[in-house]
Amino acid sequence: MKRVLIITYYWPPNGGAGVYRWLKMSKYLPKHGWQPVIYTPLDPELTAVDHGLAKDISPDLEVLRHSITEPFSLYKRFTGRKQEERVQTAFLNEGGKRGWKEDVALWIRSNFFVPDARVWWVKPSIKFLKDHLAKHPVDAIITTGPPHSMHLIGLGLKQATGIKWIADFRDPWTDIDYYGQLTLTDWADRKHHRLEREVLQTADRVVTVSWSWAKDLSKIGGRPVEVITNGFDPEDVPTPPEPVDDAWSLVHVGSMSATRDCPELWAALAGICKNDPEFAKRLKIRFVGPVDKSIIDNLAATGLASNVEQLGRVDHGTAMREMQRARVLLLPINDTPNSAGILPGKVFEYLSVGRPILAVGPKNGDIAKVLGRDQLLVERGDLGKEQDRIRSLFSNAESTSTLDHQKYSRRTLAGEVANLLKSTVQDPK
Repeated sequence: MKRVLIITYYWPPNGGAGVYRWLKMSKYLPKHGWQPVIYTPLDPELTAVDHGLAKDISPDLEVLRHSITEPFSLYKRFTGRKQEERVQTAFLNEGGKRGWKEDVALWIRSNFFVPDARVWWVKPSIKFLKDHLAKHPVDAIITTGPPHSMHLIGLGLKQATGIKWIADFRDPWTDIDYYGQLTLTDWADRKHHRLEREVLQTADRVVTVSWSWAKDLSKIGGRPVEVITNGFDPEDVPTPPEPVDDAWSLVHVGSMSATRDCPELWAALAGICKNDPEFAKRLKIRFVGPVDKSIIDNLAATGLASNVEQLGRVDHGTAMREMQRARVLLLPINDTPNSAGILPGKVFEYLSVGRPILAVGPKNGDIAKVLGRDQLLVERGDLGKEQDRIRSLFSNAESTSTLDHQKYSRRTLAGEVANLLKSTVQDPK
């Protein structure tokens, strides 16, 4: 087999959306003739813990771990947080309070840690991997970000070794939904854009997860960008299936950040409850994962506080079961400038369990290309007009799956990565 070095910050026991793409690729790439070698931190900051993901790691998989220095311990000490407390990504704030210390810490992070808080790992990783690859060669390198510091490791290795390099953007860099929330100086902003262009123009291939983001990255780098979407693993779909809730459960799985809030939807649901006492009695708005405090406050303001259930963080297996038993799955696309390209990995898992989906987002976005006709996609601003259609979703306890299981299976997508690797390695440029 040919060998590919995959440089990823997120790896089990770390859980969450950042892990799944390359964990699943490493599981299925050997079936397509490529042996992965994983490079990941020895002692990273754990944003979530999911020991169950270890089942997807083959005993034969080579995993290189190298110690990382991160500023999170200092950040927690400075802001008065407990050392065991999880640091949220994408500015999700469960506590609702943010004082001057958090503002100072954000300014320091924004301007002294470019592109992100893992930047101290870049130089030690380049040195370690140069020595390792001299003795244990690979045919190609893949870096996946965010955190986009991983791409800087790939950039350094490309310049030092000339090994073919693919940069995988699971999210954009300067167009990421929370970039505007960073308190950047002009100097730091220019540095972000300079590093982004250098990565996009130096990598042998660039790949991302949605068509709109491919166009955006192509404009920045001045070159074509490939698309390999996320997907689902059929082995993760619970069998036998969980029975569907008797409650009218509207379930969101994953992090519910402030940019995903849907005040119009809460108002629409409150209106349905006002006109339909039975619906009001049975409605459960269930969040499986962390939720920004502002969302809970907005739900309370519409009178739906008693209808809310918060399960908090769960392992991936539990998350799949919660998807399967939901009456309706909620898929809010972030209300941000890059919303057209937002195609969350969970949409494919949502579709795989066959439950009705209520998606809130742009009808001209990439999400519309994936959702089937049986799913309801409503644009922000139109939710108040769609109470009847929203209400009708909850009556269906039958499967509504229109997913192309072959196209979006992780095994098939790993084949697309293998083809991209093959063409990259064979390219004489």
